Amino acid sequence: MSDMFLTKDEIAILTGCKFKSKQIETLRRMGLPFWVNANNAPVVARAAIEGRRQTDEEPKPTWKPAARIT
Repeated sequence: MSDMFLTKDEIAILTGCKFKSKQIETLRRMGLPFWVNANNAPVVARAAIEGRRQTDEEPKPTWKPAARIT
């Protein structure tokens, strides 16, 4: 695996669980985004726990009022 995803051991440490089903249950309770792969194992993007954006897209500009102060 690459540095993009947590390893199986890191997911076990993060969740405190060895079993995949318990890891998935714990990740849901924690509110962390994850995927379930074909082996029914949770896959967590490293960016999800490091607070980084998961894409390289530029952030959308925020709305600013068109009011003028005089």
